[in-house]
Amino acid sequence: MAKRFLLAFPLLFFLFFTRSGQAQEISAPKYSNEFLNIGVGARALGMGGVQSAIVRDATAGFWNPAGLVGLPKRHNVSYMHSELFAGIIKNDFGSYATNLDSTSALAFSVIRSGVDDIADTRRLQNEYGAIQYDSIEFFSVADYAFLASYARRSNWLPGLTLGANAKIIYRNVGDFASAWGFGLDAGAQLRRGNWQFGVMAKDITTTFTAWKLNPDELESTYLQEENSFNTNSIEVTLPRLILGAGRSFQMTDRFSATVATDLDITFDGKRNTLLATGVVSVDPRVGFELGYSNTVFLRGGINNIQQFENLDGKGSWKVQPNFGVGVATHGLLLDLALSKVADNSQASSLIVSVAYSFD
Repeated sequence: MAKRFLLAFPLLFFLFFTRSGQAQEISAPKYSNEFLNIGVGARALGMGGVQSAIVRDATAGFWNPAGLVGLPKRHNVSYMHSELFAGIIKNDFGSYATNLDSTSALAFSVIRSGVDDIADTRRLQNEYGAIQYDSIEFFSVADYAFLASYARRSNWLPGLTLGANAKIIYRNVGDFASAWGFGLDAGAQLRRGNWQFGVMAKDITTTFTAWKLNPDELESTYLQEENSFNTNSIEVTLPRLILGAGRSFQMTDRFSATVATDLDITFDGKRNTLLATGVVSVDPRVGFELGYSNTVFLRGGINNIQQFENLDGKGSWKVQPNFGVGVATHGLLLDLALSKVADNSQASSLIVSVAYSFD
């Protein structure tokens, strides 16, 4: 009876918040805390962000905390840096993960996505209309997430691992505004021979981010436009479900391969995805990895399948290709990836990751 309850509880729990999210569809934005959906790690992004079933390293705290049970060594550290739009947007990720024992693991992760050195020219002219360049100030707009992750191997189903995240969100817009938020994620992975399956439920409790505006910095601008504003507001992030499956192949003594797919399911109305209804949208992703002697890796993946309207009024589908390579030796792993490859090269992103595992 207890096992049946444990199997049914996650489904009932998620359905409850799915229905709650549908009720809030009108007031909740579709793209809240979207910096948490960019992704982390060059290996993952080189595979199109397909990780929920196959992740087994220090980035698992982000992709699926249940994967922390498969850490290669007792201590695991990882760092990633990437830039978008000619270096304007900078994304950084760092994590530390450790095996507590043979059945459980713990990880701490930090994410930052921001634009720095933005010029504030509101005071460029003095009261006489003269230009004063020394009055220009600079500020940053940055989003932060702090994740504490825990994973444990199940005792009642072989190959099953369970994990959860507690995350704190901090968003800052210079001296103009700031926000704090809190949310929970839950994940599971199941291994059956060469097959791997995963499920990741993000923001299962619905994440609320409370914004506080600074009236001293913004009031003059709003008064010029004859608008009023509230100094406090709440931003809601609705639940999201990711289902994944992957399979590993040992082709020869030296060559191996992994093929995986994820289905990113949102419940906040129709999005520009391959499968979309008025309530649910499904964004599929596919990725692969070829390995040689567990030392050299070649990766690829496609995601972000969207429909665009051409100049002639006809629609066409486009996909986002991703590529990556990796080298591993003596616990050190260096990964490079090229993601967000588009017609506009300024939108492409080069991701660099370094990871180290040791006992």
